[in-house]
Amino acid sequence: MSGEPSPASGPSGDVAERFLLLVNPSAGGGRSRGRLPAVEAALAASGADYEVTMTESLAQACDRAEAAAEEGRIPVVMSGDGMIGAVGGRLAEGSCPLGIVPGGRGNDLARVVGIPTEPAEAVANLISGERRRIDVGEANGARFLCIASCGFDSDANRIANEAKMVKGPLVYAYAALRALAQWKPATFTLRWEDGEKQITGYSVAAANSNAYGGGMFVAPDAELDDGMIDVVSTAKVSKGAFLRGLPDVFKGTHVNRPEVDVFRCRELEISADRDFALFADGEHITDLPAKIRLLPKALELIAPASGPALPL
Repeated sequence: MSGEPSPASGPSGDVAERFLLLVNPSAGGGRSRGRLPAVEAALAASGADYEVTMTESLAQACDRAEAAAEEGRIPVVMSGDGMIGAVGGRLAEGSCPLGIVPGGRGNDLARVVGIPTEPAEAVANLISGERRRIDVGEANGARFLCIASCGFDSDANRIANEAKMVKGPLVYAYAALRALAQWKPATFTLRWEDGEKQITGYSVAAANSNAYGGGMFVAPDAELDDGMIDVVSTAKVSKGAFLRGLPDVFKGTHVNRPEVDVFRCRELEISADRDFALFADGEHITDLPAKIRLLPKALELIAPASGPALPL
């Protein structure tokens, strides 16, 4: 399936870019599939040269994106943060940019860089051609774009990914409550270039971006292009106190709570006193112990040069 090739001019007057739209039909409970006709209509109206591929797995999406880049097409991911992160990681340190049409439940990267969810507006962002470079995270060699976290977050991410009957961003609240009911404190050891410490409590997040989980600003001061990891840990408090603090994460004010600690580093090692999966961009990317670093400005995004955090 493809749009008609067109000699329409791009933002600089050159021949318009050629796009490969990688659609995850199951993303967002079918949101991507449902929005595809409107996205195609907007692309066709713009005169864009595009093709559409329905993806079957993260690996296939990454392979198709890499092939498209070699063919001179720009991969555009229409999915959630998981596929966006996987494809972005594959394209990192190359010369091909990544386009995004939000299609997941959380859409946190789009929110942070200012890409709208409305199909016509998301396509307009693609056609504008405005670009910015961002850092790419790497944990035990597995790449990610937003936030890698473990502990309580490991359990909550797993529950959210398994929750097929809960739709939209509510799945993250559902997952947090389910995870809290069974949670037992863990002890984490953190090592970085300037120090080492242990914390006993809930979670550790290594943030490249500032938001995850459908608008939870867990690392409110994190920036995508500063070469620094914002490390946010939550120490042991009662489950009631933890639950009362959860709404603060949506405003980023939880960092003022005494149980929350934030520091910045360039490389981080995380281990724990029991096994945990490390999740990033909503996907299980590796397990603890994990070594995390950033690849500075390794990926070019088709996105506003500076975008506010949007209430999507």
